[in-house]
Amino acid sequence: MEEIKTITEKGHSPMIFFDKVSKQYPSSGFVLRDINMKVDPEEFISIVGHSGAGKTTMLKLLLAEEIPSEGIVFVEQTNIHLLNKGEINDFRRRIGTVFQDFRLLPNKTAYENIAFAMEVAGRSDEEISSDVPHVLELVDLKDKIHNFPHELSGGEKQRVAIARAIINQPDIIIADEPTGNLDPVATNDVVNILQKINNLGTTVIMTTHNKAIVDALGRRVITMEMGKIIRDEPAGRYNLK
Repeated sequence: MEEIKTITEKGHSPMIFFDKVSKQYPSSGFVLRDINMKVDPEEFISIVGHSGAGKTTMLKLLLAEEIPSEGIVFVEQTNIHLLNKGEINDFRRRIGTVFQDFRLLPNKTAYENIAFAMEVAGRSDEEISSDVPHVLELVDLKDKIHNFPHELSGGEKQRVAIARAIINQPDIIIADEPTGNLDPVATNDVVNILQKINNLGTTVIMTTHNKAIVDALGRRVITMEMGKIIRDEPAGRYNLK
C-alpha cells in the first residue's frame, strides 16, 4: 500500500506530532532517538539541552530540511516529508524562522529586509507598504524603519529579524537561540515580543541555553539529552546541570 501523506485521528489532533522519530548520520550515528512530541496550536515551548543534545536537528526535521531515519513528522495531520518540492515551499511559508545570527541583508534597510520576505511570497506593493510599518511598530522599531543593519544594536537587529519572520502571518515561529548574542536588556525585549506574538495566536518553539528566560516564562519546557527527550513539563524550569 502506498504510504499516505496524512494521518486521521478521532477527537483532538495536535498541530505538530513527532511519532517515534530518530535521525542517524553515517559519520556520527544517532543524533535523535525515538522522539515522541505533540505540540498544540498557540503553545509556547522552550527546548533546552546541552550542545549536541539534538535540538537543532529537531528544528531541521520540522522545517523538512532533514528527513527522519525512522518515524514520521506530522504538521496538521500531514506527513511533511512526503510533500513534493512545490508543496514543501508552500509549507515553509507557514513557518517563520529566527536565528541567533540575525541573517539580515546588510545592504537593505529594516523596511527593505522585511519587504523582501513579502516580495518572495508574492505579496503586492500595496500590501508591503501597508504591512511593513505595522509590523515594525509591533516590535517597537517604527523609528528605525530606514536604518541599515550596521546602524542597529544587536537587540534591534533581532527585532527586525522577528518582524521579518512574522510579516507573512505564519502559523508557527521557530526561534533557534534567538537571544544567544544579546545582552540581558535586549534579551528581555526579544522574549517579550515573542510572548506578544504567541498571545496573538502564533505557536512559538524556541531553543535556548538561557536559564533566566525559561524560568521567567513558566511555560512548557522540553529537556533533551543525547538525542532523547528526558523531561517534558507543562510549566517547567531550566533543569540542566
